[in-house]
Amino acid sequence: MRRIFSFLLALAAWCDPASAAAVQHVFIISLDQGSPDNIAKSEMPVLKRLAAEGACTWEANTIVPSLTLPSHVSMLTGVGIQKHQILWNEFDPEKGPLKVPTIFQIAKARGLVTAFFAGKNKFKTFQRSDSFDAFFIPANPKSANIAAIFAERVGPLKPSLCFIHFSDPDSAGHKFGVNSPEKLQAMAEADAALQVILDAIEAAGLTKSSVIIVTADHGGHDRTPAENAERQARGEPYQPGTHGSAEWSDVCIPWIAWGESVKKNHRITTPVVTYDTAATALWLLDLPVPESFWGRPVTDAFEKR
Repeated sequence: MRRIFSFLLALAAWCDPASAAAVQHVFIISLDQGSPDNIAKSEMPVLKRLAAEGACTWEANTIVPSLTLPSHVSMLTGVGIQKHQILWNEFDPEKGPLKVPTIFQIAKARGLVTAFFAGKNKFKTFQRSDSFDAFFIPANPKSANIAAIFAERVGPLKPSLCFIHFSDPDSAGHKFGVNSPEKLQAMAEADAALQVILDAIEAAGLTKSSVIIVTADHGGHDRTPAENAERQARGEPYQPGTHGSAEWSDVCIPWIAWGESVKKNHRITTPVVTYDTAATALWLLDLPVPESFWGRPVTDAFEKR
């Protein structure tokens, strides 16, 4: 009877998605305004290799409005905008701290090491003493600089949960247009920075115990000449690229997983929403996913063990 009971417990664990593939380190990398269409058009051999070797979908969805801060809050709290209520897109200390917990708070409460590297001041919205062992928003937000700071610190920190944000694609998309040569160059530079990230993880001896998730907060589209004329009439600067709508070009984002326990050469067929990233990170680290989360782990991307 004892053997039968042990067998049934083992079988239940194998059948339960929560028992699959715990890892020691999860790195979430966000390409700001990194749409699948831009990725396809850009020289991004590193990211495309991760997508080919790992598990990916080019049809994941972000929230509406598809704006940087609300989207990243959903990505890192596991809930939609209706629940986290971050309706603005700049750092505003007068509005107080986030009213829902982030995955970093959850990880820190369990004694895990957490780190955060971002290229925009608005990400100070996430900064809390109970959330991070290291938090960086450097004055120089270029992708190469973000990657260099990460490379210096990942070895000593060895974070269990880490977020890395590349802002250059969004800056170029707003200034020059979402499909401009400048935007595609910014995507290529983010890809070069991604290689620095991967090399640093390898040098720290973490690759074999890590999962790397590469995604985006939103896509983008170009304004019409009439829309820009209206902006200039209101005294606002000419800005060809924008986002924030429910248009497919704005809400469609990539979602790529690569590393330990990730299925090889796999196309994810289940629907993926940006707040699934938070649930997946906790699940991979063998932390309980709160019942309050809207997101669910993207188990289709991972092997059972």
